[in-house]
Formats: sequence, structure tokens, C-alpha cells
Amino acid sequence: MACNVSLTSKLFQRVVSITQRQYSSQSFPKITTHYTVHPRESDPRWKDIDMERAVDETDVVIVGGGPAGMSAAIRLRQLAAKEGKELRVVVVEKASEIGGHILSGACIDPKALNELIPDWKEKGAPLNTPVTKDRFVYLTEKSGIPLPVLPGLPMYNHGNYVVRLGHVVRWLGEQAEEAGVEVFSGIAASEVLYNDDGSVKGIATGDVGVAKDGSPKDQFERGMELHAKCTIFAEGCHGHLTKHLVKKFNLREHSEGQTYGIGLKEVWEIPAEKHQPGLVEHTIGWPLDKATYGGSFLYHLNEPTPTVAIGFVIGLDYSNPYVSPFREFQRFKHHPLIAKHLEGGKRIAYGARALNEGGYQSIPKLAFPGGCLIGCTAGFLNVPKIKGVHYAMKSAMLAAEGIFENLSEDASTIYPQSYEEKLKSSWVYSELKAVRNIRPAFHNPLGLYGGFAYGVFACLSRGLEPWTFKHGDPDYKRLKPAKECKPIDYPKPDGVLSFDLLSSVALTGTNHEGDQPPHLTLKDDTIPVKNNLGIYDGPEGRFCPAGVYEYVPLESGDGQRLQINAQNCIHCKTCDIKDPSQNINWVTPEGTGGPAYNGM
Repeated sequence: MACNVSLTSKLFQRVVSITQRQYSSQSFPKITTHYTVHPRESDPRWKDIDMERAVDETDVVIVGGGPAGMSAAIRLRQLAAKEGKELRVVVVEKASEIGGHILSGACIDPKALNELIPDWKEKGAPLNTPVTKDRFVYLTEKSGIPLPVLPGLPMYNHGNYVVRLGHVVRWLGEQAEEAGVEVFSGIAASEVLYNDDGSVKGIATGDVGVAKDGSPKDQFERGMELHAKCTIFAEGCHGHLTKHLVKKFNLREHSEGQTYGIGLKEVWEIPAEKHQPGLVEHTIGWPLDKATYGGSFLYHLNEPTPTVAIGFVIGLDYSNPYVSPFREFQRFKHHPLIAKHLEGGKRIAYGARALNEGGYQSIPKLAFPGGCLIGCTAGFLNVPKIKGVHYAMKSAMLAAEGIFENLSEDASTIYPQSYEEKLKSSWVYSELKAVRNIRPAFHNPLGLYGGFAYGVFACLSRGLEPWTFKHGDPDYKRLKPAKECKPIDYPKPDGVLSFDLLSSVALTGTNHEGDQPPHLTLKDDTIPVKNNLGIYDGPEGRFCPAGVYEYVPLESGDGQRLQINAQNCIHCKTCDIKDPSQNINWVTPEGTGGPAYNGM
């Protein structure tokens, strides 16, 4: 998918140039109606609406009920029980049920779980598929070259477990509730609250009963406020509240910005004779070119029916605006070495999610007055291993310990500074430091080949090299104008191994109330057509894995406009990351909207 300009593309460049001039002079319809862009204070429709919120007080509130959030909650209650202290811990999770929005491979290292709940096997944790065999393959277009998988190398997975992470999170939620944690699903945190001194006071949950045009419905209800001595943010990758915290407390003053990938995943039921429970297979190479970072995973799960999880990850630092991660994934499944696992089977689930790839260089300041960041919100992912669940859980446990050390009856706000020190002394930090240069090493003239060679060196040196590479420009800045790039001719889906986008989105179970302001907001409604369509030929329609964005003709026939199909959104956050104009801002939708992955 390298960008190039040939003689045959001159006509295309001319069309883009003419189109750009056309868009600069057209009129633009209003798209965004959300109050974060159009404040209610200046909207007469809200003049007589009661905006007072109910308030609840707690010791610790945790935003996000994933592996990190639940681990922090459990550890806090464990410490309180050990010391005989009263401690109220509340978890708020936007999914309608715990685990409902969780999407991961997932092949997990049980190291952190062993520390948190040593008797997890006896308690029935759903880790039912120990890894029995590893494969690592470099794919050519029609064949593949096996690569060694030896102890100490990133793709060596013996001792790990293939799981449905949503099931594991649901089980962690049960353990948390048994420990006395108050878990509230179907409640999204929409706003960070602050004390007069600037410290975090807690969070506010979202309002309900707002019409699509931004006006209050008759059944409008204000969200409530949760005040806490300490608020733990465990929102997952690219959390929308975390973005505000990073700016307010300058949390990236001494770190690089984050870089990301997008992971797409399907679950298949396959013929019993093809099923190999515990088989873990990873690939690099085809269908991506050497300049595009990415690879795949395929895991055979030990389920009542023969099941495999297959997925594809692409770094969001790609430069060609015509790349479609979804369509790369679909054509990948037609490779002979991949198709043999799926033929005769049936696809039963689909999903996608952004993931952190910045690693050690991109770890922000973790603690601030009144709160802290844990898990994927903070960026803990070992990119070469494609693993972050155990880091999420361990960081959560360390944060809980840092908070508990500062807990006292007369303390109104806790600043868990020791959490940062604990993290830097832990195996999370040392392991991330050891692989810090592998991901940025792919930014070289040889791309994949140079990056892979350096990765081998880094593994042999165990990260002891005295230098640290930088990631460079953020992902959105790496996109090149359409006139510099060649469109990609993707094959049509066959409906057997590959599928169209909308039938895939139907498998996510995603659902949003139609009559609410779109939660995919634009800072400027004119930018998509003027800039994204005019310069980059509308990349939103390709980097979104859910068909949320499309350009449609104006009713007048004079130009095009961006249409946002917010009801399709599966909360992957890719648009917020890759938008070349940085004009899209993802905010929490009303109610329990979003995907229903049910244990993917």
C-alpha cells in the first residue's frame, strides 16, 4: 500500500484538484448538535430546564469495568479487609453488562491473575485453553515461511491461555461484587469534576432524554455526580475523559504521544476435524506491504463447539489514505494458509478496537491530585507480544496499593504518587523498557524487514541497548494527500470467507438510540468536506471499521456532505485517532449504546 505517483495517476490528481476547489465554495449543513460543541447555556431551548444533579459520595470511584478496573476494585477491597477498614469502592461501566464492550485476542499471561487471586482455578476462572502449540509465519501472497518460536522470544506462548476476555472480565466482576465492590453497568461517565483547587473531585454520568437536534425531551433526566477521594480512570485505549486529564495536568510533559493500531477480530465455528484447541498462530507479511506495520493472530479455543478467534492488526501510522483495515482483514482470510482453518465453518461474531502501540516511550505521568490512570488508558501494551491484559491488571493492583497507603478519614482528596514509583519498580516497567525500540524500529527505509531484523537484535540484547528510538509524528500526521497515493483495488467479498462491512457490523450487536445527538462530534462541520474529502479523498469511510462515515450528494446536487451513521459505531476510537484534521471527537453516547460482544 505504498504511496506513489505515476503517469497514469496524473488525471486522478487533476480530478482531486478540481474537486478541492469545488468543496471550498459550497455551503455546509449542520451535523453536530452535541452540547460539548454547542453549549446549552446559549441555547434558549434549555433556559427553564432543571440542571441540578443528584450527588453520591464514595471513597474510590473507578471509571471502566474491564480487566484493569475490576482488578483495582478487587485489590482495594482485599486491602481493606486485611486491615479491617471500611472502604466504599464503586465501579461504573458504560456497557449494559460487565464484559459487553470487551474485545481482545486474547492470549493472556496469567502472571497478574496469579498475584491477585492465587486460587483462580478453584474459583472457576474461565481460562480453559492452555496454549499447546505456537506457530509464527511470514506470509507471501500464496505461501509462507515458518519462523522460529523459541523460549524468550515474543511469540513464545507456552504457559499462557487462550480466552474470551469478555468472559474473564465478567468473572472478575463477580469476584469484585463478592468482595463488596458496588458495580454499576449501563452507566457511562461523561465528565470529570474538579474541586476549587483543581484536583479531581469525581465524575458525572451522562444525561438521558436529549433529542437528536440537541433539545431536551419531555423525559429528560440529568446525570448524577459521584464524588470520591480518588478517581481511577480505566477507560481502555484512548479514553475520552483521559484526553481531558492529559491536557489539564500536562501528563505527557515528559513522554511521547501515543501511537496506535486497530485490531479487527472475528469468531468462527469450524468443522471438528480442523479444531486444534490450544493452537496459537501469528503471521506477518502479506497482504501488507513492507511500509505498513501489522500482522495477524489465529487462536483455537477449547469451547463446547469447535471455535477459533481470528484477527488482524494494522498500525494506524500508515500513510496511504486508501488503506481500509477492514478490507485488508477480509482479503487476508483468503490466503491458503489461513483459509484452510476457516473453510466449511461459519462466522458468528465480528468486532474492532484501537490499541496502544507506544509502549515505554508513551507512558504518561500516571498520578495527579485526586486520581490516576491504569491499564490501557495509560498505554500498557507489549507490542511484540501483543499482550497487555496482565499489565493492565498489575498496574491496577499497584494503583490500588498506592491509594490505600494514603487513605485516611480526614483526607478529602488522595494524590497516589507512590503508584508511579511502584509501577517503575515492577515487572511491567522493566518488560516494556526491554522491548521499547522494536515498534519504532519499523520506521526505516526497509520497513518490515529492517524492523524485524532489529527486533531479533533487541530480543537477543534483552533491551540493554543504550539508546531509545522515538515514534515521531502522531498517526494522523502520517497520512499523505490522495494525489500522492494510488487507490487500492480490493477484491469483492465472496460471502464465504470474506464479507461486506454492514453484514459484519450486524454481528457486533451494536445499538444506539436513534433520537439522540450523534456522539461522534465535529469541532467544525465544514472541515470534513473541505479538508478530509478535498485533500485526502474521504479516508473516514475507509479507516472506520463500522460504516459510520460516508460522503453523500447534497440534495441540491451541488457537492457532497458527510453523513455520520452514529448508530453503527462500535466504540473503536479509530476516527478520533486517525482523522487527519483532528476534527472528530468521540464522546459517550446516551444510555447503554454500543456493541454487545458477549465474550468475544
